[in-house]
Amino acid sequence: MMVGIATRNRDSWCSSRIIKALEARGVRVHSFSLSQVVARVGFKGEAPVLEAKGIDLSKLGALLVRPIGPGSLDEIIFRVDLLHRLEALGVPVVNKPSAIERAVDKYYALTILERAGLKVPKTVVTERPAEAFKAFSQLGGDVVVKPVFGSRGLGVTRASDQEAAGRVFRLLAYNHFVLYEQEFIWHGGRDIRCFVIDGRVVASMYRVAGEGWKTNVSRGGIPIPFKPSSLVEQTAVRAAEALGCEIAGVDLMETKDGSLLVHEVNSQPGFRGLQTSSGIDIAGLIAEYLIRKAKR
Repeated sequence: MMVGIATRNRDSWCSSRIIKALEARGVRVHSFSLSQVVARVGFKGEAPVLEAKGIDLSKLGALLVRPIGPGSLDEIIFRVDLLHRLEALGVPVVNKPSAIERAVDKYYALTILERAGLKVPKTVVTERPAEAFKAFSQLGGDVVVKPVFGSRGLGVTRASDQEAAGRVFRLLAYNHFVLYEQEFIWHGGRDIRCFVIDGRVVASMYRVAGEGWKTNVSRGGIPIPFKPSSLVEQTAVRAAEALGCEIAGVDLMETKDGSLLVHEVNSQPGFRGLQTSSGIDIAGLIAEYLIRKAKR
């Protein structure tokens, strides 16, 4: 059996460990970047419908999607189209392209989470700086401005001064960015990351902010493993399932009044900080799930 790994860099920390875990279980691995895929239509069996590095992708037992990577609108849409096509050919894709589409769009994801009955931070999204400026006060005069599409805390800024916030809004609008503005939740300098596989939290940690307020491990946050309560586990699983994610990194915040908010679900999560701090073999668990999902 051969399993595909769609990754920009097979030697990256997470991808390399998943590959080793699969190979240790007797699975052949074909790693490639989605930018390397050649798609064909109308050839009626004369050539592979989807091919990467000389391999017919329809022959894969399953495909794991690691971060799709940055690109133009054309490139990103095409890469997701490839995943939809591969799924239609009968190859189990993890996560499903529909789940990736939901999770990668922060606004759309929040609407789905709220509709599922989960608590989310108050958020205002607009293309108009004047409306964003008006919402600044409605959100408590202390906000986090994020890109609608993005991860690892990149492009995220906090504004607690009205004049500075106005400048940020005008600059983003001038460069044709959507203004995504969220109330700043004081979380005591930490939040929770739960790693969900197949409807179960397999590992979790507190991410404690280093310098500043960002808790992302990639931005200097410190991972501290902990055993979540049943409420935390249930909330993380519900969030992943609401977006259709079989594998997910679910980020939660505990508020001063004891509420639990879901602020993001990552459909292509890294796990270096969580695996090294907890000692749990997350790469191995991912490999075992792919083997269970694979078509025989």
